[in-house]
Amino acid sequence: MLLAGDIGGTKANLALFKDENSWREPVDEATFPSGDYPSLEALVLAYLAQQKVSIDHASFGVAGPVVDGQATITNLPWKMDEKDLQDALHIPSVRLLNDLDAIAHAVPHLDQRDVATINEGQVEPEGAMAVIAPGTGLGEAFLTWNGSSYQTHSSEGGHADFAPANQFELDLLRYLLERFPHVSYERVCSGKGFPNIYAYLKDAGHAVEPDWLAAELAGVIDTTPVIMKAALDMDTPCEIAVATLNTFVSVLGAEAGNMALKVLATGGVYLGGGIPPRILPYLSGERFMQSFRNKGRLGKLLTTIPVHVILNPKIALLGAALHGFEVMK
Repeated sequence: MLLAGDIGGTKANLALFKDENSWREPVDEATFPSGDYPSLEALVLAYLAQQKVSIDHASFGVAGPVVDGQATITNLPWKMDEKDLQDALHIPSVRLLNDLDAIAHAVPHLDQRDVATINEGQVEPEGAMAVIAPGTGLGEAFLTWNGSSYQTHSSEGGHADFAPANQFELDLLRYLLERFPHVSYERVCSGKGFPNIYAYLKDAGHAVEPDWLAAELAGVIDTTPVIMKAALDMDTPCEIAVATLNTFVSVLGAEAGNMALKVLATGGVYLGGGIPPRILPYLSGERFMQSFRNKGRLGKLLTTIPVHVILNPKIALLGAALHGFEVMK
């Protein structure tokens, strides 16, 4: 029996899998609020207390870099070590991998039911593939062909310097540099980035904040869902919320194009994370692809690269399971 997990800063999804042939169909699964537990060990033990099975191997995709079997969740005060987890959980084999690495493990196994295509492009067989996933943070990964299968590579590219593509974004960068010692793409292009874009639009006078939205935002800790909901209200769209989402889409398109160039992703670019499926109408519009291919002389090349939105909400969990089965072979 394999225990797989998608461990994020907001929630943790855990599931049990019987064999590789049924990787889409876990025997059992559950979701836990990550912040309610002092450690991954405590969270997993709470789950296993509900089960009556013997676990042979565990594979956890975690939202943070993994080095020498150790990891720290980027948005949680957890420190994880594979050996410590094995001892605490009484599981013979435990592996940690970056959550985007987990998603990347599942990408070659996706089919039409798992994705929405926003640029058909021309797939080059065995071409490299890129994954960019805006959720609470901004995750990135890529895959290369090793001669017989795809090999995944984790990345922390979401923390690279934010590069403005026009005067508006240059002014946004200046605004954020006054508030943060370092402005990465994650500061703009993630769930944490939405409030930053919104604040700039309001403070710079680009859009007016309506009183009803100000009242709603004042009553919550996480303002991103409120801003997004206001932008996606097709009956009465809110100007400042729509402007926030449009900026987000432009920046996401630019960074997805950056990734496509850096790894020459002729096998396709995949947008993962919790945000892209929710804003699919915006991503399907011209704004995203215009930013994606706005790369000067190489713009024509980018028009040929397929771009997909991953719709399967369990993709990171399933990828962690696939990784686990690979290790068990």
